Amino acid sequence: MRLRFALLAIFSVLFSARGAYAQACALCYTTASQTSVAAQRSLDLGILTLLAPALTLFLAVIVMLYRRAVAATA
Repeated sequence: MRLRFALLAIFSVLFSARGAYAQACALCYTTASQTSVAAQRSLDLGILTLLAPALTLFLAVIVMLYRRAVAATA
């Protein structure tokens, strides 16, 4: 039950942030859209490369907190 509530809370926060989608810089978007397909692909891969360490750390903290909560209730 708690897991369902946590997942519901996470997804509701992620999908309710409509203002976050409008945070793109117009100049950055214009410049990126005028580049070649190969350059756009490189930009996408660069963004994913920068996202990987932050996401890994975030998930590690979540797993540690979950394990601590399970150990405290057992």
